[in-house]
Amino acid sequence: MTPVLLIRHGPTAWNASGRIQGQTDVPLSPRGRAEVQGWRLPAAFADARLFSSPLGRARETAEILAGRSPTLDLRLSEMSWGRFEGRRLAELRAKIPAAMAANEARGLDFRPPDGESPREVCARLQSLLRELAADPRPAVAVCHKGVIRAALVLATGWDMRGRPPVRLARTLGYELHCHEGGRIELAAPVPLLTAA
Repeated sequence: MTPVLLIRHGPTAWNASGRIQGQTDVPLSPRGRAEVQGWRLPAAFADARLFSSPLGRARETAEILAGRSPTLDLRLSEMSWGRFEGRRLAELRAKIPAAMAANEARGLDFRPPDGESPREVCARLQSLLRELAADPRPAVAVCHKGVIRAALVLATGWDMRGRPPVRLARTLGYELHCHEGGRIELAAPVPLLTAA
């Protein structure tokens, strides 16, 4: 069994304004950098193998958090939102309500125009987790909300209709137990903030 801790990148200006980032390479905001500087890796992951999405906001989060450069892996990239990148979900739901409702009701098969489905994100993440499971040393992977949601699908069978099976928060890491046969289990979320 290999423990893998998934961590979402720190905040960006687009996060603050509610814009869909997808694979647009939006950097951490000054506030985001300051927030990540207050995070700490749990002791069990302090010397873990370090991986990151190649998008700057994730790579910089990994560097600040671990004090070293991560191994970049495209499979940790955020879901491509295609032509929806830069837009706000509320805006899209108001402008094309019937189309958005029908698309969102598809769960794992939701697909933005010229974008990627969550099912495709699950497939690429599963490929990476199988590789990581071949080595029992702990790993940290700094990624994106869409990738963490894909991990919840793989670990719990959630179909992405309705609420996620656990609370998603930026200041939590999500520990997976990855087995060589491909089975993935979700452990309890791990706080990244140190007590004041």
